[in-house]
Amino acid sequence: MHRLRTCAAKLRPLTAPQTAKKLSHNGPAVSRTFQQGRFYTAPVAAEPFLSGTSSNYVEEMYFAWLENPQSVHKSWDVFFRNANAGAPPGTAYQSPPPLGASMASLSSAQSVVVAQPNVDKLVEDHLAVQSLIRAYQVRGHHISKLDPLGISIVAFDESGNAFPVGPSSLDIAVCKERLKRLTVGAFYGLDESDLDKVFHLPTTTFIGGNETALPLREIIRRMEMSYCQHIGVEFMFINDLEQCQWIRQKFETPSAMQFTNEEKRTLLARLVRSTRFEEFLQRKWSSEKRFGLEGCEVLIPALKTIIDKSSENGVDNIIMGMPHRGRLNVLANVIRKELEQIFCQFDSKLEAADEGTGDVKYHLGMYHRRINRVTNRNITLSLVANPSHLEAVDPVVQGKTKAEQFYLSDSEGKKVMSILLHGDAAFAGQGIVYETFHLSDLPSYTTHGTIHVVVNNQIGFTTDPRVARSSPYPTDVARVVNAPIFHVNGDDPEAVMYVCNVAAEWRSTFHKDVVVDLVCYRRNGHNEMDEPMFTQPLMYKQIKKQKAVLKKYAEKLIAEGVVTQQEFEAEMSKYDKICEEAYARSKDEKIMHIKHWLDSPWPGFFTLDGQPKSMKCPSTGLSEETLAHIGNVASSVPVEDFTIHGGLTRILKGRGEMVKNRTVDWALAEYMAIGSLLKEGIHIRLSGQDVERGTFSHRHHVLHDQNVDKKTCIPMNHLWPNQAPYTVCNSSLSEYGVLGFELGFAMASPNALVLWEAQFGDFHNTAQCIIDQFISPGQAKWVRQNGIVLLLPHGMEGMGPEHSSARPERFLQMCNDDPDVVPKMMEDFAVQQLYDANWIVVNCSTPANYFHVLRRQILLPFRKPLIIFTPKSLLRHPDAKSSFDMMLPGTEFLRGIVEDGPAAEKPKEVKRLLFCTGKVYYELAKERKNKNLEAEVAITRLEQLSPFPFDVVEEEAKKYSNAELVWCQEEHKNQGYYEYVKPRIRATTRRERPVWYVGREPASAPATGNKNTHLHELKRFLETSFNLEAFSNLNN
Repeated sequence: MHRLRTCAAKLRPLTAPQTAKKLSHNGPAVSRTFQQGRFYTAPVAAEPFLSGTSSNYVEEMYFAWLENPQSVHKSWDVFFRNANAGAPPGTAYQSPPPLGASMASLSSAQSVVVAQPNVDKLVEDHLAVQSLIRAYQVRGHHISKLDPLGISIVAFDESGNAFPVGPSSLDIAVCKERLKRLTVGAFYGLDESDLDKVFHLPTTTFIGGNETALPLREIIRRMEMSYCQHIGVEFMFINDLEQCQWIRQKFETPSAMQFTNEEKRTLLARLVRSTRFEEFLQRKWSSEKRFGLEGCEVLIPALKTIIDKSSENGVDNIIMGMPHRGRLNVLANVIRKELEQIFCQFDSKLEAADEGTGDVKYHLGMYHRRINRVTNRNITLSLVANPSHLEAVDPVVQGKTKAEQFYLSDSEGKKVMSILLHGDAAFAGQGIVYETFHLSDLPSYTTHGTIHVVVNNQIGFTTDPRVARSSPYPTDVARVVNAPIFHVNGDDPEAVMYVCNVAAEWRSTFHKDVVVDLVCYRRNGHNEMDEPMFTQPLMYKQIKKQKAVLKKYAEKLIAEGVVTQQEFEAEMSKYDKICEEAYARSKDEKIMHIKHWLDSPWPGFFTLDGQPKSMKCPSTGLSEETLAHIGNVASSVPVEDFTIHGGLTRILKGRGEMVKNRTVDWALAEYMAIGSLLKEGIHIRLSGQDVERGTFSHRHHVLHDQNVDKKTCIPMNHLWPNQAPYTVCNSSLSEYGVLGFELGFAMASPNALVLWEAQFGDFHNTAQCIIDQFISPGQAKWVRQNGIVLLLPHGMEGMGPEHSSARPERFLQMCNDDPDVVPKMMEDFAVQQLYDANWIVVNCSTPANYFHVLRRQILLPFRKPLIIFTPKSLLRHPDAKSSFDMMLPGTEFLRGIVEDGPAAEKPKEVKRLLFCTGKVYYELAKERKNKNLEAEVAITRLEQLSPFPFDVVEEEAKKYSNAELVWCQEEHKNQGYYEYVKPRIRATTRRERPVWYVGREPASAPATGNKNTHLHELKRFLETSFNLEAFSNLNN
């Protein structure tokens, strides 16, 4: 009842002199809750019926009236309205009208209300203030002073004029004009006469600190200080109230951005290192490309602040990805790569000692475990190597982060996190940024929050942002995942440090993505040799006049008395000496060791000098008992009270029959390969679109209860008591992002089999960048092995141009073996070939060979990417089955499956030797049987295409010495395998025998879209395959 009698005074505007007496509140701002806006003010003595127990009744009536004035008797309505309007003591109460009286009899009572102050105006003013506060929260970043150059960076920020925010310098005319950018109607009906009125603050702001009401003038000043200075905060689009309140508190609480003198000195020292490092490189190698950080030197202390705060919050492993700009500086001053190792990269006489081709210095990665000096805790920092293709490294970093979290059982991301650096043009322009964001909250892909730092140079190479993006900011893509975006002026180091601290705390608190937009500039051109004045003359005239951020901040701290001029100069001299000493040591470096720049070491997997521990691969076969056990689990539901689909019941029954008959089809062979590796402690991760069921409804690794939503069963995780976990996850409809993610996952450990399956093989071309820049040349560029497996459904089956070819010619073109040189045959030739290859390309024609190649991928003493062209129609082909006998101990992957029929019995009488690969074998075998040519035509299947099985082909060619050599494929002549295999087959015969081609004619599209044409093409090349006179009158 006390509230009922006293709170109206809190709603009524107070004048400024009254504020000093009446605005004090001891409770913390965070404890405030929303209070109702109408209160009774008449003294108790004037209304005697309010005493005693009747007060409880009145209070109940009052709260009912607050909810709905029509829910109480009209006399109570009049009473509460009069009381809230400030009726004098004793006048608020009006006797109730007699029964049957008309509403007109209340007119005299209502006149009391009319005579009181305008309640509506009071409410409108408070709503106006609340709307004004919200306008700052929503749109304050539009008028923040973010650009250190003072030029326009976004369409709505056309003036760099500072706005007076001092306590006594608020010009209402200027204020109204400025607020037009934030609000509709500028000032919501408030006027200059309202500036000294005191308004109660809503619970959606923290500008009051310990005060619950402020004059309008002070409200505006504090909102300006919170949202319109060197920090612009975008967060009101977030649909989580707790998260919005958290951000409001961080940026609105008075005096929140305070630093100790020690923190300021540390910040200055970090700026010294960042700046002087670039100046040192410029002095020593002025004509070398290094993609320096000049103009955004604050990035180094920004990253170190994020790392410090994250370490303080328990993170001990950080994986980073970034483009080339500033990379050397980050390696030197964040990762702490030895300076001499960086400096020697500029020596053109430095010899390469490692395998492979290497990469330029601003693409290399690094891995380093060290003590964080601020928190005194161990922290591991990894900077992932990357190509020039901007943003391509983003999903790779996320995949590696997810893997590290998985192996540490860090299910909430408290120990391992990622930091991604971006350029402004690439962040807005590259679609992979969206694909990576899109993975951020998916169960099998989330890394529980990434801190994104955008180095916003306000230019992309030579392109102005006004023609480079349609959105006002380069960071608008982050809004799709409700990530808060903190824009900050890069020439205000303290504002940058505060924002980075908040970003690290946000990630630690909510485990969601956050973006820090460092608005800065690029002092030089795209590289140090580039002339930016050609295309941005006005910007670069301003940049030439711009004082460096180090000098600005040093002058500020000297003026504040935090450091002296002598201390500042001593700090610079100290770092200059460190650089000079490292430069002297760098001259002793004569050999370039790329392995010193490895971003993902695998301790214990290789010898100390980085070589495989052996060059042998054990048998990939399994015992009969193991095969039967896996087969029985694969054909059952290993949990109780689980209802599966009727069609799936038939599938599982069919699997059970195959196990009884000691045979496997493609799906069961895959099951046995994966299940056996799980028993051996190998984690398996299968990812891609629809992989849980399989595009062709053949896999069914995840069973769904038909009666309970989200109730699933993965039988593969019920095979063995202490098995490794099996992860199978449908991905988002993305190839570029997801393949990059899985590549990163495979980087983390050699003791895991990571598979990515395309929905159809040709869909890999939307992930071509990952294949071309990371998978194919990754080891050659960065001495980084990777055992990722690509499963690419392939086959010409009349499904049209887009669902037929996995484009094997592209993979084969990128193989690094020499087509004209037959390698020397030696012991362990097959394994040595694999070790020398950049990747392995296979097209299996039997389930048993598929089984073996998956197991071989893990049992090899090294790791290579494996490309498998998987079948579609063979999944259910009656002849495409294998016996357990082909999978028992002592068996292995067959690089070539040679002829074992009648032709092999009398090889000298064979007239034609057909080489082929994959599904086409079954069509050839059927046609040969129909034509009764099994003794005259031999068929050899090349299961492994790269590295090429020279020994198998050579032996077969010698065996059938009188036969024509023919390559048959179902793909078009300019596609498929022909251009790859032809020179290699000829090399095995010393080019003495021609290699004829049978297949489809050259074409621009992978396949016809007409079913009849498809069948006609198939018939034609099958006839040619067994026309023994087809090449009699031709010369090779």
